[in-house]
Amino acid sequence: MSMDLKCGEEGGGVKTPKKSDEQQGGGNSKMKGTGGISSKDMIFRADKIDLKSLDMQLEKHLSRVWSRNIENRRPVEEWEIDLAKLDLRHVLAHGTYGTVYRATYDNQDVAVKLLDWGEDGIATTAETAALRASFQQEVAVWHKLDHPNVTKFVGASMGTSNLKIPPKNPSADSHNSLPSRACCVIVEYLPGGTLKQYLIRNRRKKLALKVVVQLALDLSRGLSYLHSRKIVHRDVKTENMLLDAHRNLKIADFGVARVEAQNPRDMTGETGTLGYMAPEVLDGKPYNRRCDVYSFGICLWEIYCCDMPYPDLSFADVSSAVVRQNLRPEIPRCCPSSLANIMRKCWDANPEKRPEMDEVVRMLEAVNTSKGGGMIPDDHMPTCFCLTPARGP
Repeated sequence: MSMDLKCGEEGGGVKTPKKSDEQQGGGNSKMKGTGGISSKDMIFRADKIDLKSLDMQLEKHLSRVWSRNIENRRPVEEWEIDLAKLDLRHVLAHGTYGTVYRATYDNQDVAVKLLDWGEDGIATTAETAALRASFQQEVAVWHKLDHPNVTKFVGASMGTSNLKIPPKNPSADSHNSLPSRACCVIVEYLPGGTLKQYLIRNRRKKLALKVVVQLALDLSRGLSYLHSRKIVHRDVKTENMLLDAHRNLKIADFGVARVEAQNPRDMTGETGTLGYMAPEVLDGKPYNRRCDVYSFGICLWEIYCCDMPYPDLSFADVSSAVVRQNLRPEIPRCCPSSLANIMRKCWDANPEKRPEMDEVVRMLEAVNTSKGGGMIPDDHMPTCFCLTPARGP
């Protein structure tokens, strides 16, 4: 009886029966007492007041949680990767905008570029926001690229909060923090290294003409594909070209690439690498995809010669001479005229006179490589005829 009354009091403020009621009727009085607070009433009150109130509070709480999640949730893009599946191994290279790591993603060998947009404090909040917005737009374009001479884009993440970064010093704390603005890009891993490294390895022996044309065709086909998708790479150089295990070339590093503007005046500013940059870019004038054609011409010379353009000039001297004095790399006398003509057309000072990349592909396909030959190594007597034994790998 007392237990029932206690529940009744807590359940809904049910009044305790008077003592005189308890004293009347013995055993029947107990029944009478409980009759005033029936078990049916108690269940009704617990359900309607206690449990219902609890349900309402729980519902409100869950509603608040769901609301917060909806407010904070971004639409998941098809290119966004699951950072939990990404395992960074070690550093491959350091660049202007970040660090490149060797990694695995979902059991696939990949290269990961962590983009922090430069060191802390250099970019303003507005500049960082603009860079991230531009990056997000372009990632959506890169994700859809599919060509054998363009490095396969695996995915990206607009944040790196859950990313485990290998420490610079293995004995140090394993936690390395990144700026909150950091992003990461994941692409296929190519074991052959950069084209630049390959050319340096063959600097003395040089390359056979057949290999020169094969590499140049790979690069020109990749650029032609990008241009057909309205993408200007803007930093075409041998360091940004990668080789697979079979020496197939693939264009990489879209760190400064952008979708071509409808109005060329929307694309200005010195973007690229000195030595490869077109005169109009160096001069701060409007430019379009033909700036990539110019850079390709320099790359073609570099592939043929296995050497650096303008090795003895300072950056300032190169910039001034290319724009004001029409400076270009010196084409060796032994270079086949078909190849030399492509170089000259590609690096013409007038962008409108440069060929489109699909035209460059056709010109390279027409080069006769059946006679072998190639650049004359330094330890051979230079002549205007490439009658030396076969060169290169």
